[in-house]
Amino acid sequence: MDSAVDGPRQSSARAGSRLCTCCGERKAALKRPKTLEQICRECFYIVFEDEIHQTIVENNLFKPGDRVAIGASGGKDSTVLAYVLSELNRRRKYCLDLFLLSVDEGITGYRDDSLETVKRNEIQYGLPLKIISYKDLYGWTMDDIVKAIGLKNNCTFCGVFRRQALDRGAALLKVDKIVTGHNADDIAETVLLNILRGDIARLSRCTFITTGEDGPIPRCKPFKYTYEKEIVIYPYYAISHIFSCDLMLYSSIVCIYSPNAYRGFAREFIKDLERMRPRAILDIIKSGENFRISTTTRMPEQGTCERCGYISSQKLCKACVLLDGLNRGLPKLGVGRTKGVAGGDSDCEQQAKRPERSRSSLQGKHGNIDF
Repeated sequence: MDSAVDGPRQSSARAGSRLCTCCGERKAALKRPKTLEQICRECFYIVFEDEIHQTIVENNLFKPGDRVAIGASGGKDSTVLAYVLSELNRRRKYCLDLFLLSVDEGITGYRDDSLETVKRNEIQYGLPLKIISYKDLYGWTMDDIVKAIGLKNNCTFCGVFRRQALDRGAALLKVDKIVTGHNADDIAETVLLNILRGDIARLSRCTFITTGEDGPIPRCKPFKYTYEKEIVIYPYYAISHIFSCDLMLYSSIVCIYSPNAYRGFAREFIKDLERMRPRAILDIIKSGENFRISTTTRMPEQGTCERCGYISSQKLCKACVLLDGLNRGLPKLGVGRTKGVAGGDSDCEQQAKRPERSRSSLQGKHGNIDF
């Protein structure tokens, strides 16, 4: 948290005594990371929210009466998103019913702390909160999974399970859309990761501001063009007569299982590019938006999982394959790319052909949710 506070102070010192380029009246308080404009505290607050409002309006993210779940982790992105969206909903009259939706992965010393932040936000912002846990959905916590598989590939389990958990929680809330705090830095990282992996299918859609329109519940990213640094700065420069400091407190604890995550390498590369050319983040997003797939390229066909009914391009969705591996004492089953996952006849594919007895036992233990 201290580093986040130091950031604005250093920016203020560099800004010197120049006047704000927006209002031309007040002294500049910082240099915007996104545009390098010298801007005052009051104008930064206004411009930050106006850009998000324009993103929402220009992309028709919502319509009046929508029930919207905010994916709330307690971190900076989701905390600022919850506050800004609730304020815009009130001031701009979006007429949305907003909810906070949190996923408890079961990570001691990390998620239990951040969930306290979300519970505080529930009271401060006046938004109903729903918490859904891996333990209830899958019978496993991330602590249990790491004990079984170790610190390598654990993010694969968490990413797959978390995505499905959000959809299941949203289904319970009967919402029309989910909004997440993915920012411009996150999207640029994802573009690079999909290029490095050669994942054409994901590369073609990773820059979409709304995804999953053909799935159970669409997801939106109001922060698509918002820089991470500005999200960090916003709570400090917006704190004045507008609202009190404690409204914008968030958890700054990093997941204890993520230091070796592959995404970290892309993140460091993005930060290096930003130092040389701040516009690089938006350029990468733009290149992803302009990506086109040849009409002759064969893409996976979207279907539903035979076991749980979740969207999948295979007989069994990735979550069911991973969960089955854990329950059978084969935690590495389905990790990485195998013939079974891609549609071949490996152990993953053979798993789909096993007797009905093993399938029903899994459904009986954890239930079966229709999407």
